[in-house]
Amino acid sequence: MTVTVFEKPTGCFGCKKTKELFDAAGVEFVAVDITTDDQALTYITEELGYSQAPVVVYEKDGSEDHWSGLNPAKIAQVIALDTTP
Repeated sequence: MTVTVFEKPTGCFGCKKTKELFDAAGVEFVAVDITTDDQALTYITEELGYSQAPVVVYEKDGSEDHWSGLNPAKIAQVIALDTTP
């Protein structure tokens, strides 16, 4: 499974909390700073259609899902998928 958190590292409570929840559960993720990575910003705004950080994209077994903003229910879902053998 791959998890990517597209974030604004400064001043984004939802970004910080999302990463903390994944860290606490032991879920590995890649953090991408959308304030310095123009391609990432274009991807989440133009391809995925989001205007709020964080944007979380996860893929498992060829299936992908994503969301924007702090979403504890979705985070719990990804944690459960990561801990399922």
